[in-house]
Amino acid sequence: MVQSNLKIYLPSGTELPDSDDIPVDNEEQNLLPNILLFILNTLWAERKDWFFGVDMGIYHPTALNPRVPIVPDAFLSLGVERYKDGKPRRSYVVWEENDIPPTLALEMGSWSPGREYDEKREIYRKLGVLYYVVYNPNHWQRDRHQAFEVYKLIEGSYQLQIGEPFWMPEVGLGLGRYEGKVSDRAVELLGWFDKKGDRILTSEEKADYLQTKSERLAARLRELGEDPESLL
Repeated sequence: MVQSNLKIYLPSGTELPDSDDIPVDNEEQNLLPNILLFILNTLWAERKDWFFGVDMGIYHPTALNPRVPIVPDAFLSLGVERYKDGKPRRSYVVWEENDIPPTLALEMGSWSPGREYDEKREIYRKLGVLYYVVYNPNHWQRDRHQAFEVYKLIEGSYQLQIGEPFWMPEVGLGLGRYEGKVSDRAVELLGWFDKKGDRILTSEEKADYLQTKSERLAARLRELGEDPESLL
């Protein structure tokens, strides 16, 4: 927690840059976090106490220089305003969020070793991020880690967790991988899961599921000699 007498030395969010101007390594680093965000926008549409940032700077007082942000590929904060003062955030400034750090931070493996397993992890530990997730499908063997790792902050230290999808009771959701499609191309994606381990579908998938279910029901009625149109 930030001591109140330090806040006068910290810049306001309007004074801080909202981009580090560093491009992401690949398309997935934008695509996957945004899919997670789109699902939350539907799933938590009525909730006003959460924020999910994608490639957004987090300014925090635990940094050596509070004007230099850490920029995860994505992060989730709970217990904060959905929109800060009714407006979209330019960045996430911890000392302007009642000193609430993100509950979850996601980093994706880089083409070159990107400090996900040491320096960045230590920054999130000091910041107090409860769950730190590293998704590294392409370079995990190079980095001598698993492709999907979840660390939980327990008594001040990160401990690697077991299980996938991994259930996070503090979030009320699980996180894990699944095989999906993007533009008719089969790809591995990250998704949210419920407590039973069932994946929460995107709006598009829900529509496709309902359409398929309706078509199967209509076909079954025809087999029984019924005209589905007459039941409408």
